[in-house]
Amino acid sequence: MTSIRILHLADLHIGMENYGRLDPATGVNGRVMDFLRRFSEAVDYALANEVDLVLFAGDAYKTRDPNSTYRREFARRIKRLAGAGIPVVLLVGNHDLPAQDKRASSIEIFRTLEVPNVLVASHDHLHTITTRRGAPIQVATVPYPIRQRLLTQDEHKDMTIAELDALVQQVVAENIQALADQVDPSLPAVLVGHFSVSDAQYGSERSVMLGRDVVVLKSVLAVPAWDYVALGHIHRHQELNGGQQPPIVYAGSLERIDFGEEKEPKGFVVADVRRGHTEWEFHRVQARRFVTIRQDVRDHADPLAALLETISRHDIADAIVRVIVQARPEQEGLLRDGDIRRALGEAYFVASISKEMERNYRQRLGGESPEELTPAELLAHFLQSKNTPPERVDLLLQHAEEIFQGEP
Repeated sequence: MTSIRILHLADLHIGMENYGRLDPATGVNGRVMDFLRRFSEAVDYALANEVDLVLFAGDAYKTRDPNSTYRREFARRIKRLAGAGIPVVLLVGNHDLPAQDKRASSIEIFRTLEVPNVLVASHDHLHTITTRRGAPIQVATVPYPIRQRLLTQDEHKDMTIAELDALVQQVVAENIQALADQVDPSLPAVLVGHFSVSDAQYGSERSVMLGRDVVVLKSVLAVPAWDYVALGHIHRHQELNGGQQPPIVYAGSLERIDFGEEKEPKGFVVADVRRGHTEWEFHRVQARRFVTIRQDVRDHADPLAALLETISRHDIADAIVRVIVQARPEQEGLLRDGDIRRALGEAYFVASISKEMERNYRQRLGGESPEELTPAELLAHFLQSKNTPPERVDLLLQHAEEIFQGEP
């Protein structure tokens, strides 16, 4: 059987503007253009390399209500694929969901206009799709699980958060199994989903996820019904099935969001799918580099010279850069921001210049030893040292307490 070539990508988050400035050529924030250019790289690859099907595993935009410019730029790139006869599956992710039930998702317009070769997947369903070269393939779609749709009001009554999470996990697993039971074993079959899977390693999506997460057990996906499992939602690219069939793959996000993703490769996945066997490869894109420069100048007679020399050893051209320098209190006046910023002139954006003075550590803890404090107390001290508003501290501590207690 001839293999079907699939391009799998996810988590564009168009509209992410952090560390950006206006791009005068387009009138759009430069960081938004970064994400759009990475998407264009994937589209260019699909058109040049005979891709038969594109699976977009959710989260087209950063927000649920993107502006018209962002919608236009996303649609332009989808049109290039669809116009070339490449079917595109657009899965609804958590950032694509409307704020209220019954409202349209941010990608619903493609279904409303009945755009040829574009399938908007907003429900669990097994589709049979004719690919670019005419070969059929089964695509099971599992959009981001919405608790209100999965559970009835009676089931909510008198249940704890942990019990609700367990029930939702069970319902999602049963729904995926029901899709697997519908698969025609004579045709290749893939599952595309937008959710978290047990054993996956998280990236910076923790800072942009909306609401509590549903976690699907890996064993639910590692079944012979599927020849490939294409996932979105977690920004770190990874394969979860240890090289076994079927590959269970997070494509990861196409562009870095913050310094938590500084070392992560970014790109998309190309999979050659046959019934019973799939080979796949990760393709890196030219994501904007994030560079952290750290320097301890406490033992240097000329702290500024030491820091500038360290900066000179880093490739910062067109990168988003942060500087973290440890110094003694009496050295603070010698570390002039203007001199440091001039040394960072080749950077695309200077995110921060952080001077960690010895006295700050003592002030943060109020003279107490870190070993004597609980995690919550340490976090409270840290937030207070950053001049976080009291109401914000209370809210963050409430959420942190759930994490400390082991609740999602």
